[in-house]
Amino acid sequence: MENPRQEEAAETPEAATDTNDAHEKARGPRLREIPLRLMVPNTITVLAICAGLSGIRLAFENRFELAVAMVLFAAFLDGIDGRVARLLKATSSFGVQMDSLADIINFGVAPALVLYVFLLDQARSVGWIAALIYAIAVGLRLARFNVMAERPVKAAWQSEYFVGVPAPAGAMLVLLPVYIGLLGLAPGRIFALIAAVYTVLIAFLLVSRLPVWSGKSDNRVRRDLVLPAILIVVLYVATLMTYTWETMVVTAVAYLISLPFGARSWQRKYGDWPAGQGGDGLPGDSE
Repeated sequence: MENPRQEEAAETPEAATDTNDAHEKARGPRLREIPLRLMVPNTITVLAICAGLSGIRLAFENRFELAVAMVLFAAFLDGIDGRVARLLKATSSFGVQMDSLADIINFGVAPALVLYVFLLDQARSVGWIAALIYAIAVGLRLARFNVMAERPVKAAWQSEYFVGVPAPAGAMLVLLPVYIGLLGLAPGRIFALIAAVYTVLIAFLLVSRLPVWSGKSDNRVRRDLVLPAILIVVLYVATLMTYTWETMVVTAVAYLISLPFGARSWQRKYGDWPAGQGGDGLPGDSE
């Protein structure tokens, strides 16, 4: 008759091995096991965070032109990291989470603090409350976006439209008072109060259920319009480099004007706002 203790002792090494394997899997892959191509998009995301934080520092040093440039540069890096990841086939859950954390800093905290130091501080507590509302709205908007992205069933319109103004566009829009101030308008209390109201308005657009054209549709440009489109892009970049703040003012105002047209386009394609589907807004958006 076998001794139970001997049988238990014989099973112990195997059980210990399984436990060690579970511990290793829980800790994730070792650094040397991660392909180099997976690190490229994450490195771009980290550089975007550095740009956003540097913009905050430059704002406290009253170097506002560079501060705004760093925030916009962070938006540019955020726009390419996902594309680089897909190009290199290096998408990962870690990269998605890292990108969300970077967005909160670059499009929520950094623009709010740059705007507060430049102008909103003259509105005292009202300005600070407006900055807080905007930063929190960015966090809520990103959380909603992540929840919608994880849903297995997606509506047809989600390939063409965002729900609410996206965070990068929100950062570009909320800095409009800074662009105007850099053009020579003297900051004052009245201007600061108007900017505070404007900041809250942008925060509302971020968390709203307004359908906003995403620019990700599969529509193609006609062959005869390709060269004119390229020339328009070149003209825009040239004016941005030469008349930076004038161009940014026009860009922000044009984006705001385009929002009702985007909503109207959604309504023409997909009908009236469906009541009872996803709360009081667009279908499928009920987090």
